[in-house]
Amino acid sequence: MSFNIRRKPLEEAELDVTSFMNLMIVLVPVLLLSLTFTHVTVLELNLPELNGGTIVSNNGQSQLEVVVKSSGFSVFYPEGTLIKEIPAHEVSGVLVQDYELLSQVMQDLKRQLADKKEILIRSEGKVDYQNLVTTMDVVKSYRAVVTASLVEVELFPIISLGDAS
Repeated sequence: MSFNIRRKPLEEAELDVTSFMNLMIVLVPVLLLSLTFTHVTVLELNLPELNGGTIVSNNGQSQLEVVVKSSGFSVFYPEGTLIKEIPAHEVSGVLVQDYELLSQVMQDLKRQLADKKEILIRSEGKVDYQNLVTTMDVVKSYRAVVTASLVEVELFPIISLGDAS
């Protein structure tokens, strides 16, 4: 008993990728547009030495200091001479630092001390991290409109940190 079955030769099926390509044409631009682009900023800092010594300016000039407290800012120049006390304002029961006034004081000082680039920021132990970083941003530069475009104007880019207590 022999079975002689004839099978039809298999035809090669074509792979239809049209619908997949249409999906990719739509999906790729949507994914690219939905990406969140992040901007990472790095602040260069001069940290205090481990032996507890004070930070001395390289060129022998007097040090410009900003003391950050939970109750406000104190600006000193030269060392120990108070220029401006900037108190924090209470808004809805919370103390808020006056960064705009600090920026104005720094701009006035930059006009007087055009060659100076160093600043020492000293903070109390109760000051939170965000206030310290915002203070560094304010004393480093400010935004100004020059010939119809917004530019960053440099104030005191060389920042050193210290302890106020």
